[in-house]
Amino acid sequence: MTPERRGKLLNALNKRQPDLAVVLENVEDPRNVTAVMRSCDAVGIQDIYIITNQGPRPEKYSFVSARSADKWVNLHHFDNLEACVKVLRSKYNRLLTTSLADNSVEIYEVDFTQSTALVFGNERRGVSAEMCALADGNINIPQVGMLQSLNISVACAVCIYEAFRQKKAAGHYDQAALEPARMNAVWESWTEGYETANWDVEE
Repeated sequence: MTPERRGKLLNALNKRQPDLAVVLENVEDPRNVTAVMRSCDAVGIQDIYIITNQGPRPEKYSFVSARSADKWVNLHHFDNLEACVKVLRSKYNRLLTTSLADNSVEIYEVDFTQSTALVFGNERRGVSAEMCALADGNINIPQVGMLQSLNISVACAVCIYEAFRQKKAAGHYDQAALEPARMNAVWESWTEGYETANWDVEE
């Protein structure tokens, strides 16, 4: 591994945001999943939770679209909504769904510096009523056009880049946030076992 490559990996690793995650509920199109993976990697989101309890799991991701983004993020698969929510509750302080419900607030009114898991729903049906009932709130992307909807991968990118803007302004990217054990695990997956590291001492 060249020093330049190692430096790029370390820089990305040190900017990972363990207090922000994306949840995909019954997203059917693998191209949407892979587009979300790329956007998550771009803003330092390491964990994506995929719930598939209606229809087949979109296993065959388009690697042309993903450009191997699956190597840089961790996918957590669930076939039970309640089980996934239980895990999310153990890791994040807040669970927000994206919907046009009357009680939803614009993303620009949300404090994304808080520990948050963001839920995006099916391409046609959106987030399920069951998930909305278990969430802490609903958010929406303000629009002035006729359709009032965005592709799920586009909606995800808009939301997490607003989170990126807020977290960057708050200094969340200025120092490593992953715990040493998690940093080791991610580093091992990124380098495919070619190197070992001890993240008890920051480099």
